[in-house]
Amino acid sequence: MTMQGEVDLARSQVFGEVAELYDAARPGYADALVAEVLAYAALGDRAAVEIGAGTGKATVPFAVAGTPLVCVEPDPRMAEVLRRNTVHHPGVRVHAGAFEDWRPGGRRFGLVFAATSWHWTDPERRWDLVHAALAPGGAVALFWNPQGVRDGELHAALAAVDRRHGMEGAPHAEPASAYGEVPGSWAGQPGWPEEECRLDGRFTDLRAVRFRQDQHYDTGRYVGYLASLSRYRVLPSGRRERVLAETAQVLDAHGGGIGMALFSDLFLARAR
Repeated sequence: MTMQGEVDLARSQVFGEVAELYDAARPGYADALVAEVLAYAALGDRAAVEIGAGTGKATVPFAVAGTPLVCVEPDPRMAEVLRRNTVHHPGVRVHAGAFEDWRPGGRRFGLVFAATSWHWTDPERRWDLVHAALAPGGAVALFWNPQGVRDGELHAALAAVDRRHGMEGAPHAEPASAYGEVPGSWAGQPGWPEEECRLDGRFTDLRAVRFRQDQHYDTGRYVGYLASLSRYRVLPSGRRERVLAETAQVLDAHGGGIGMALFSDLFLARAR
Protein backbone atom coordinates (compact mmCIF):
# COMPACT_ATOMS: atom_id res chain seq x y z
CA MET A 1 0.00 0.00 0.00
CA THR A 2 1.37 3.38 -0.97
CA MET A 3 1.00 5.71 2.01
CA GLN A 4 3.66 8.29 1.27
CA GLY A 5 4.53 9.84 -2.06
CA GLU A 6 2.15 8.96 -4.86
CA VAL A 7 -1.20 7.37 -4.06
CA ASP A 8 -1.72 3.94 -5.64
CA LEU A 9 -4.77 4.85 -7.74
CA ALA A 10 -5.33 1.32 -9.02
CA ARG A 11 -5.72 0.01 -5.49
CA SER A 12 -7.71 3.00 -4.27
CA GLN A 13 -10.45 2.36 -6.84
CA VAL A 14 -11.07 -1.38 -6.42
CA PHE A 15 -13.51 -1.23 -3.51
CA GLY A 16 -16.54 -0.41 -5.61
CA GLU A 17 -16.20 -3.80 -7.33
CA VAL A 18 -17.40 -5.38 -4.09
CA ALA A 19 -19.34 -2.54 -2.44
CA GLU A 20 -21.99 -4.81 -0.93
CA LEU A 21 -19.37 -7.26 0.38
CA TYR A 22 -17.38 -4.37 1.81
CA ASP A 23 -20.48 -3.12 3.60
CA ALA A 24 -21.35 -6.53 5.03
CA ALA A 25 -17.89 -7.69 6.06
CA ARG A 26 -15.85 -4.68 7.16
CA PRO A 27 -15.72 -3.95 10.89
CA GLY A 28 -17.13 -0.72 12.26
CA TYR A 29 -15.69 1.72 14.77
CA ALA A 30 -15.97 1.81 18.54
CA ASP A 31 -18.73 3.99 19.99
CA ALA A 32 -16.14 5.32 22.42
CA LEU A 33 -14.04 6.56 19.49
CA VAL A 34 -16.96 8.50 18.04
CA ALA A 35 -17.66 10.02 21.45
CA GLU A 36 -13.98 10.96 21.84
CA VAL A 37 -13.90 12.70 18.46
CA LEU A 38 -17.10 14.64 19.10
CA ALA A 39 -15.98 15.72 22.57
CA TYR A 40 -12.67 16.94 21.16
CA ALA A 41 -14.27 18.73 18.19
CA ALA A 42 -17.00 20.47 20.25
CA LEU A 43 -18.87 21.15 17.01
CA GLY A 44 -21.69 23.31 18.29
CA ASP A 45 -23.79 24.12 15.23
CA ARG A 46 -21.01 23.39 12.72
CA ALA A 47 -21.09 20.42 10.35
CA ALA A 48 -18.39 17.81 9.66
CA VAL A 49 -16.76 16.53 6.48
CA GLU A 50 -15.89 12.86 6.02
CA ILE A 51 -13.13 11.94 3.57
CA GLY A 52 -13.61 8.68 1.69
CA ALA A 53 -16.81 7.70 3.46
CA GLY A 54 -17.12 4.33 1.70
CA THR A 55 -20.41 2.64 2.52
CA GLY A 56 -20.82 4.51 5.80
CA LYS A 57 -19.03 2.38 8.41
CA ALA A 58 -18.05 5.54 10.29
CA THR A 59 -20.73 7.81 8.82
CA VAL A 60 -23.68 6.11 10.48
CA PRO A 61 -22.48 6.34 14.12
CA PHE A 62 -21.63 10.01 13.66
CA ALA A 63 -25.03 10.62 12.05
CA VAL A 64 -26.80 8.75 14.88
CA ALA A 65 -25.05 11.12 17.30
CA GLY A 66 -26.73 14.00 15.44
CA THR A 67 -23.71 15.28 13.50
CA PRO A 68 -24.55 17.07 10.20
CA LEU A 69 -22.22 15.52 7.61
CA VAL A 70 -20.91 16.15 4.12
CA CYS A 71 -19.54 12.77 2.97
CA VAL A 72 -17.05 12.78 0.11
CA GLU A 73 -16.74 9.39 -1.60
CA PRO A 74 -14.86 8.93 -4.90
CA ASP A 75 -16.44 5.65 -6.04
CA PRO A 76 -20.03 6.00 -7.29
CA ARG A 77 -20.80 2.37 -6.41
CA MET A 78 -19.72 2.89 -2.82
CA ALA A 79 -21.60 6.20 -2.74
CA GLU A 80 -24.79 4.43 -3.81
CA VAL A 81 -24.58 2.06 -0.82
CA LEU A 82 -23.69 5.02 1.42
CA ARG A 83 -26.85 6.85 0.35
CA ARG A 84 -28.92 3.77 1.11
CA ASN A 85 -27.34 3.37 4.55
CA THR A 86 -27.98 7.00 5.46
CA VAL A 87 -31.43 7.44 3.94
CA HIS A 88 -32.95 7.87 7.42
CA HIS A 89 -30.39 10.52 8.41
CA PRO A 90 -31.44 13.78 6.72
CA GLY A 91 -28.36 15.58 8.05
CA VAL A 92 -26.09 13.52 5.76
CA ARG A 93 -25.20 14.82 2.29
CA VAL A 94 -23.20 12.62 -0.08
CA HIS A 95 -20.81 14.10 -2.63
CA ALA A 96 -19.61 11.56 -5.22
CA GLY A 97 -16.09 12.57 -6.14
CA ALA A 98 -12.50 12.72 -4.92
CA PHE A 99 -11.68 14.77 -1.85
CA GLU A 100 -8.97 16.50 -3.89
CA ASP A 101 -11.66 17.78 -6.30
CA TRP A 102 -14.25 18.70 -3.67
CA ARG A 103 -14.60 22.36 -2.63
CA PRO A 104 -16.21 23.58 0.60
CA GLY A 105 -18.01 26.36 -1.29
CA GLY A 106 -17.28 29.08 1.23
CA ARG A 107 -18.35 26.97 4.23
CA ARG A 108 -16.00 26.36 7.14
CA PHE A 109 -16.47 23.12 9.04
CA GLY A 110 -15.89 22.16 12.65
CA LEU A 111 -14.48 18.70 11.90
CA VAL A 112 -12.85 16.81 9.05
CA PHE A 113 -12.40 13.09 9.61
CA ALA A 114 -11.17 10.06 7.68
CA ALA A 115 -11.86 6.46 8.70
CA THR A 116 -9.24 4.12 7.20
CA SER A 117 -9.05 6.36 4.15
CA TRP A 118 -6.43 9.04 4.85
CA HIS A 119 -3.68 6.99 3.17
CA TRP A 120 -5.61 7.20 -0.14
CA THR A 121 -5.45 11.02 -0.20
CA ASP A 122 -2.78 13.03 -2.04
CA PRO A 123 0.06 13.62 0.46
CA GLU A 124 1.11 16.75 -1.38
CA ARG A 125 -2.28 18.44 -0.95
CA ARG A 126 -4.24 16.86 1.88
CA TRP A 127 -3.19 19.14 4.73
CA ASP A 128 -3.86 22.22 2.60
CA LEU A 129 -7.31 20.91 1.71
CA VAL A 130 -8.18 20.02 5.29
CA HIS A 131 -7.00 23.36 6.63
CA ALA A 132 -8.98 25.22 3.96
CA ALA A 133 -12.16 23.36 4.96
CA LEU A 134 -11.83 23.95 8.70
CA ALA A 135 -12.98 26.91 10.74
CA PRO A 136 -10.34 28.31 13.11
CA GLY A 137 -10.07 25.82 15.97
CA GLY A 138 -11.75 23.11 13.89
CA ALA A 139 -10.64 19.53 14.42
CA VAL A 140 -9.18 16.82 12.23
CA ALA A 141 -9.65 13.17 13.26
CA LEU A 142 -7.92 10.32 11.44
CA PHE A 143 -8.39 6.71 12.47
CA TRP A 144 -7.68 3.13 11.47
CA ASN A 145 -8.59 -0.37 12.69
CA PRO A 146 -5.45 -2.52 13.07
CA GLN A 147 -6.22 -6.04 14.25
CA GLY A 148 -4.35 -8.94 15.84
CA VAL A 149 -5.16 -12.65 16.09
CA ARG A 150 -5.85 -13.76 19.67
CA ASP A 151 -4.97 -17.44 19.08
CA GLY A 152 -1.23 -17.89 18.52
CA GLU A 153 -1.57 -21.31 16.88
CA LEU A 154 -4.15 -19.99 14.41
CA HIS A 155 -1.96 -16.99 13.66
CA ALA A 156 0.95 -19.30 12.78
CA ALA A 157 -1.24 -21.42 10.49
CA LEU A 158 -2.56 -18.37 8.64
CA ALA A 159 0.94 -16.94 8.33
CA ALA A 160 2.02 -20.16 6.60
CA VAL A 161 -0.76 -19.71 4.01
CA ASP A 162 0.30 -16.10 3.41
CA ARG A 163 3.97 -17.09 2.96
CA ARG A 164 3.03 -19.72 0.37
CA HIS A 165 1.18 -17.09 -1.66
CA GLY A 166 3.53 -14.16 -1.11
CA MET A 167 0.87 -12.18 0.75
CA GLU A 168 1.78 -9.46 3.22
CA GLY A 169 -0.16 -7.19 5.50
CA ALA A 170 -3.42 -9.15 5.94
CA PRO A 171 -5.46 -8.28 9.06
CA HIS A 172 -4.23 -11.53 10.62
CA ALA A 173 -0.56 -10.74 9.91
CA GLU A 174 0.14 -9.96 13.58
CA PRO A 175 -0.81 -11.71 16.81
CA ALA A 176 -2.73 -9.59 19.28
CA SER A 177 0.32 -9.68 21.56
CA ALA A 178 2.28 -7.64 18.99
CA TYR A 179 0.22 -4.55 19.83
CA GLY A 180 0.73 -2.59 23.00
CA GLU A 181 -2.09 -1.12 25.00
CA VAL A 182 -1.29 2.44 23.90
CA PRO A 183 -1.47 3.96 20.43
CA GLY A 184 1.71 3.33 18.56
CA SER A 185 1.32 0.39 16.19
CA TRP A 186 0.99 2.98 13.42
CA ALA A 187 3.10 5.72 15.01
CA GLY A 188 6.27 6.35 13.07
CA GLN A 189 5.09 4.11 10.24
CA PRO A 190 4.20 5.27 6.71
CA GLY A 191 0.66 6.58 6.86
CA TRP A 192 0.62 7.51 10.55
CA PRO A 193 -0.08 11.26 10.27
CA GLU A 194 1.59 12.78 13.33
CA GLU A 195 4.94 13.63 11.77
CA GLU A 196 3.30 15.14 8.67
CA CYS A 197 0.98 17.19 10.83
CA ARG A 198 3.80 18.55 13.00
CA LEU A 199 5.82 19.49 9.94
CA ASP A 200 2.82 21.31 8.46
CA GLY A 201 2.75 23.64 11.45
CA ARG A 202 -0.85 24.86 11.08
CA PHE A 203 -2.29 22.48 13.69
CA THR A 204 -1.99 22.21 17.43
CA ASP A 205 -3.20 20.09 20.38
CA LEU A 206 -2.09 16.82 18.74
CA ARG A 207 -3.33 13.68 20.48
CA ALA A 208 -3.29 9.91 19.95
CA VAL A 209 -5.84 7.58 21.55
CA ARG A 210 -6.34 3.82 21.29
CA PHE A 211 -9.52 1.80 21.76
CA ARG A 212 -9.79 -1.99 21.85
CA GLN A 213 -12.68 -4.37 21.43
CA ASP A 214 -12.57 -8.13 20.89
CA GLN A 215 -14.32 -9.40 17.79
CA HIS A 216 -15.13 -12.82 16.34
CA TYR A 217 -15.62 -13.53 12.64
CA ASP A 218 -17.05 -16.78 11.36
CA THR A 219 -15.22 -18.23 8.38
CA GLY A 220 -17.56 -16.80 5.73
CA ARG A 221 -17.49 -13.27 7.08
CA TYR A 222 -13.74 -13.22 7.54
CA VAL A 223 -13.04 -14.53 4.05
CA GLY A 224 -15.50 -11.95 2.72
CA TYR A 225 -13.66 -9.26 4.68
CA LEU A 226 -10.36 -10.31 3.11
CA ALA A 227 -11.95 -10.33 -0.34
CA SER A 228 -12.95 -6.68 0.17
CA LEU A 229 -9.36 -5.54 0.84
CA SER A 230 -7.36 -3.86 -1.89
CA ARG A 231 -4.36 -6.18 -1.51
CA TYR A 232 -6.65 -9.11 -2.36
CA ARG A 233 -8.72 -7.28 -5.01
CA VAL A 234 -5.67 -6.54 -7.15
CA LEU A 235 -4.59 -10.19 -7.30
CA PRO A 236 -5.37 -12.21 -10.44
CA SER A 237 -8.72 -13.87 -9.75
CA GLY A 238 -7.32 -17.42 -9.72
CA ARG A 239 -4.61 -16.58 -7.22
CA ARG A 240 -7.07 -14.66 -5.06
CA GLU A 241 -9.48 -17.60 -4.95
CA ARG A 242 -6.69 -20.01 -4.00
CA VAL A 243 -5.41 -17.96 -1.09
CA LEU A 244 -8.95 -17.31 0.18
CA ALA A 245 -9.86 -21.00 -0.10
CA GLU A 246 -6.77 -22.06 1.85
CA THR A 247 -7.47 -19.41 4.48
CA ALA A 248 -11.02 -20.74 4.83
CA GLN A 249 -9.70 -24.29 5.26
CA VAL A 250 -7.43 -23.16 8.10
CA LEU A 251 -10.27 -21.30 9.82
CA ASP A 252 -12.62 -24.27 9.52
CA ALA A 253 -9.93 -26.51 11.02
CA HIS A 254 -9.68 -24.14 14.01
CA GLY A 255 -13.33 -24.00 15.00
CA GLY A 256 -14.88 -22.23 12.04
CA GLY A 257 -13.75 -18.67 12.62
CA ILE A 258 -11.20 -16.28 14.04
CA GLY A 259 -11.04 -14.21 17.21
CA MET A 260 -9.40 -10.83 16.74
CA ALA A 261 -8.35 -7.98 18.99
CA LEU A 262 -9.73 -5.01 17.07
CA PHE A 263 -7.93 -1.76 17.85
CA SER A 264 -9.04 1.69 16.79
CA ASP A 265 -6.07 4.06 16.64
CA LEU A 266 -7.16 7.69 16.58
CA PHE A 267 -5.13 10.80 15.76
CA LEU A 268 -6.54 14.23 16.62
CA ALA A 269 -5.36 17.76 15.86
CA ARG A 270 -6.83 21.26 15.79
CA ALA A 271 -6.42 24.07 13.27
CA ARG A 272 -4.61 27.04 14.77
